[in-house]
Amino acid sequence: MEFKMTEKGFRLETEFGPLNISADEQQGFRPYQLMVASIVGCSGTVMKKILKKKRKEVEDIRITAEVKRNPDQADRIEKMHITFYVKAPGLTEAALEKIVHLTRKYCSMVQSVQDAIEITESFEMIE
Repeated sequence: MEFKMTEKGFRLETEFGPLNISADEQQGFRPYQLMVASIVGCSGTVMKKILKKKRKEVEDIRITAEVKRNPDQADRIEKMHITFYVKAPGLTEAALEKIVHLTRKYCSMVQSVQDAIEITESFEMIE
């Protein structure tokens, strides 16, 4: 991956299009947003794979993330709470709870940052 300097930040050309990174939200993604997106995107992808492997039909997954940053430590991300909203007919709450635990275990992004960022999860079944 090669990141090139721009007037307002950096740019990465990908096969899916350009990714602009900037401290200015008007010019691109802020670095912390990309960190959160990586963790949430990885978690969601892993959850989908686990559900598919368990042969569960998934109609929808939505994920929200609440982030707490520390302004006294370069605005680093200290805590992150991820909530999974899952619509999967026939899936029980007990089964989904196990899947959330497996998702954490197998998400490479969560595993990469878990010693630096306190990450918690919850879930809701949606109709």
